[in-house]
Amino acid sequence: MVYIAPMTQNVISHVCCIGAGYVGGPTSAVMALKCPGIQFTVVDTDAKRIAAWNSSSLPVYEPGLDDIVWERRGTNLHFSTEIESAIYKADIILIAVNTPPIYQNREHRTNNSPWAATATDLSAVEECTMRIAHVARSSKIVVEKSTVPCKTGDIIASILQRHGCKDVGFDVLSNPEFLSEGTAIQDLLEPDRVIIGGQRGTERAQQALESIYAQWVCPDRIVTMGLWSAELVKLASNAMLAQRVSSINSISVLCEATGADVTDVARGCAMDSRIGDKFLRPSVGFGGSCFHKDIASLVWLCESLGLPEIGEYWQQVLKINEYQKTRFAQRILHVVGDLAGKRVACLGFAYKGGTGDTRNTPAAVICRTLLAHGAHLAVYDPKVQETSIVEHLSDPCFEQQVAMPGYSNIRSTNVGGRDDVCICKTAYEAMDGAHVVAILTAWDEFRHIDWQRASGLLATPQSCIFDGQLVIKNIGELEQIGLKAFALQSYVDRKVSVIMSDGRLVVGMLRGLDQTTNIIMQECQERVFSEDDGVEIVDIGLYMIRGDNIAVIGLIDEEADAELDFENTRCAPLEPVKH
Repeated sequence: MVYIAPMTQNVISHVCCIGAGYVGGPTSAVMALKCPGIQFTVVDTDAKRIAAWNSSSLPVYEPGLDDIVWERRGTNLHFSTEIESAIYKADIILIAVNTPPIYQNREHRTNNSPWAATATDLSAVEECTMRIAHVARSSKIVVEKSTVPCKTGDIIASILQRHGCKDVGFDVLSNPEFLSEGTAIQDLLEPDRVIIGGQRGTERAQQALESIYAQWVCPDRIVTMGLWSAELVKLASNAMLAQRVSSINSISVLCEATGADVTDVARGCAMDSRIGDKFLRPSVGFGGSCFHKDIASLVWLCESLGLPEIGEYWQQVLKINEYQKTRFAQRILHVVGDLAGKRVACLGFAYKGGTGDTRNTPAAVICRTLLAHGAHLAVYDPKVQETSIVEHLSDPCFEQQVAMPGYSNIRSTNVGGRDDVCICKTAYEAMDGAHVVAILTAWDEFRHIDWQRASGLLATPQSCIFDGQLVIKNIGELEQIGLKAFALQSYVDRKVSVIMSDGRLVVGMLRGLDQTTNIIMQECQERVFSEDDGVEIVDIGLYMIRGDNIAVIGLIDEEADAELDFENTRCAPLEPVKH
């Protein structure tokens, strides 16, 4: 561990935040609001972003942020590209720059598993630290706000010691952010906790940073701890929250198979005070800049420390999340069948409601898959910029074919110059002429869609609605007006073809599951096609499922042979139901 001479002053008059993004901007704005006697300067190398912060159209959308910025901007809140000047004046420097996962090359990003362990790119943090070391001429408190791996503080301290002036003291602290996009301002105004971490000898620096938060945060919510512990708290917190999302999404798969209602299951679990109801809402998966990156970083940390079992445990959280995204797209394909030339209204593109952020959004994966199968997309999101949607759907790293089992009409998904993606101004515009509606983001306005009006806009009365966020309160109401509606907890019939031991071809629909001693019981009606094209109805009830294949074990019909020759019964792959 590198120890650096602590700063001697304790009066804070200037704070510099390096990084004018989702963390730096809102954090500095709230601090400026609550500490009017301190000057806060947010700096960034991106001149366009700084210009946006100084305009009437802020580059970050968060409820309540505009009012705070407009109240404090020009008084004690400033946005500038003059980084050296801000560092020179500052007593405390917040490092809030991007720390993305490391992709060694395009091939790694394109072909590697989405749940692969990845190290964190600390180049921006190191660059900021070098600049601080070269510019600082007085003692500074350097604070990690970016999400970083454990022991990053040691790297910062080492750079400051090697490249800083010998008579300048530095204290390195960790003050991780716990902001949830869409509620970031509320999270800052009423935080669950404020974590301040530092090594021995940084107690006065910790007190100085604590004095800022103490202007509006209760003392019992401000917690001091070791530097490494504070760094790990953020990774562990995000991993546990993501784990809950993947857990309830995995339960939603069981609910679809059994006919249970995942909302009832989630509510029943949440009533246990040990569990609670936070992050127990099924969806098409989590996104954003934190969960995926932080778990991948945690897995990488475990593997690098020789803890593969621990890394594998957390890797499963990412695998379930990716499975949930692709499974939702597969469900649309299973129900609708051929999407070539059909209009799909995609309602929502942000990774969650309340934000315009599209980083790692599940909607991008789903939309690219639908495009690959020939769909024409009509995308609407109330906050996401059109350029952001087009960028995601034309990302060259995803030009490769997106294949789904059982389909051959696959093509690449390059949006540029194509007429199969349009950006709409309203949800109703997107649904006009649509064969399919897919709700991909939980915006409140989607909870209040007039489906009677929407039904008159859709391509056919039998158009399908897929609710990937459980925003539709009563699926039955949509079915009453003739729409086919599917939510996460509703199962989808599957069509099977089985060649019986006596040569008959059996084609039918599979519904709910009831597993007993490894044998799946299926109750359904099967159509048996004879050579003369006659049709008779047979109840077939006993099946065994092997992967994607199904074998008939016995017949429920009293007149049918209940003891089929299982060894000679051939299985056919499960096929999508085509309505």
